[in-house]
Amino acid sequence: MARDISRRSLLDLAGSAAAWSAANLMGFLPTPVAYAAPPQLTPGSGQGRRVVILGAGIAGMTAAYCLRQAGYQCTVLEARDRAGGRVWTVRGGDRIVETDSVQEVPWDNARHLYFNAGAARLAGHHRGILGYCRELGVPLELLVNDNRAALLQSDSQFDGKPQRLRRLQADTRGAIAALAARNAPDDAAVRTLLAVFGALRRDLSYAGSSRAGYASEDATPGAGTQRGELLPPLPLDAIAGPAALPIALALSFAESWNQEPTMLQPVDGMDAIPRAFARALGEIVRLNQEVIEIRRAGEQARIVTRDRRTGGQQAHEADFVVCTIPLPVLKSIASDFAPPVKAAIERGAEGYFPAVKVAFEAERRWWELDDAIYGGISWTARDITQIWYPSHGFQAERGVLVGAYIWAQAAAQRFLAMTPAERAAAAIDDGERLHPGYAKRVRSGVSVAWSKIPFSLGAWMDWDDVPGGRSEVYPVLLAGDGPFHFAGEHMSYITAWQEGAVQSAHHTVERIAEQVRQSPR
Repeated sequence: MARDISRRSLLDLAGSAAAWSAANLMGFLPTPVAYAAPPQLTPGSGQGRRVVILGAGIAGMTAAYCLRQAGYQCTVLEARDRAGGRVWTVRGGDRIVETDSVQEVPWDNARHLYFNAGAARLAGHHRGILGYCRELGVPLELLVNDNRAALLQSDSQFDGKPQRLRRLQADTRGAIAALAARNAPDDAAVRTLLAVFGALRRDLSYAGSSRAGYASEDATPGAGTQRGELLPPLPLDAIAGPAALPIALALSFAESWNQEPTMLQPVDGMDAIPRAFARALGEIVRLNQEVIEIRRAGEQARIVTRDRRTGGQQAHEADFVVCTIPLPVLKSIASDFAPPVKAAIERGAEGYFPAVKVAFEAERRWWELDDAIYGGISWTARDITQIWYPSHGFQAERGVLVGAYIWAQAAAQRFLAMTPAERAAAAIDDGERLHPGYAKRVRSGVSVAWSKIPFSLGAWMDWDDVPGGRSEVYPVLLAGDGPFHFAGEHMSYITAWQEGAVQSAHHTVERIAEQVRQSPR
């Protein structure tokens, strides 16, 4: 029931498109995530069967990893010059190529100076991807996903001044607990619960709390007679103002299913996961192979690729094809899929979200030194939506912070219309509202607009943005098309997450194994 109330409130407050995107990303919508353990395939059961896998992202490499262990002859074809797909870590010296621009990343080349342009965190209940991290030897560390020392800013509230999340959280809870206490039954246990939950006084009123923080840096508890001076509480009607939706999202963010206060990340960047998969798979992963045709060959399949370095073409025959290519890219590849499948690909291609990220290097980790923010996320009602502070390299000399993570449709479209230089300037302007003097504190901004990234053309699938997406389009693709099977985060109920890619690959592998069992040679 709580989930339904949250979903309904979001729809009422913000309109369907923006609300559904926010709710899906944060985990308010139903997302069945029962762990799909790696399929238990009989050793040697795939002997003599050829499988071509289109895409060396997490789904493609997971499928290859499972199938190869059962004796299938696998080839993974990847158009990029790297494995990982939308799991992409950007470092100094890299190039960010979009459909209409190229950015050179000028950052210093230190281990901790990187930017996860795509997937950036792992939830503790994402057992599939975490299992592969364990099996492939990818070391993990904590990621601070929610930090009460971080900030929230809205031009329309609090005179535009940023507020610490701890103050908003404490004062909201205190006010709501006091309201509930007025109508609570005459039950000592209930009153105790409300008093502790909201930090209420003996009369069950709320008058502020140390949970909200102190009036200034000089007013915190200290030595001698320095007791500390509490901040006055923000009234509930001041918190529930024009920016009620972003405030509600920020305060409930870490309570949603796919978000947790502490999450995980690979040491030295998220691309440690695809690099580990690629090492394990070896030469069967073939890079710079752009798929230009997907055809049938009787009951089998024929894939034609073009080498992006030489221009040479090659045909690949297969008994099965696992296609993980994002639908906006797939729809433009010559194919002879069945008409309903072609129509489903066309319709599904409209559901990819145009997320944008902007990152900056800083010569000095001022967010730690000046603002006492160690990891976590600050929020703003302006277009940049979020600023992420790194959860690695603590107290190092320099750092890279994510200066914008835009997952609201209208804001993303505004940033898409900009050049990379304009995006950096706009992100600095918005960041100035959270951190005065921001323009002098950051430098060398780079950005990734996912709908402009070749071979992706979108950040993740949002089936709820496709009319009849889950009820009509998704089932057609899930059923496959003869030798063709579709996998990826878009072929799951855990879209936008690596876990969705893993579980989708497991599902596809089991379908192929079942077809082999039913048609033995």
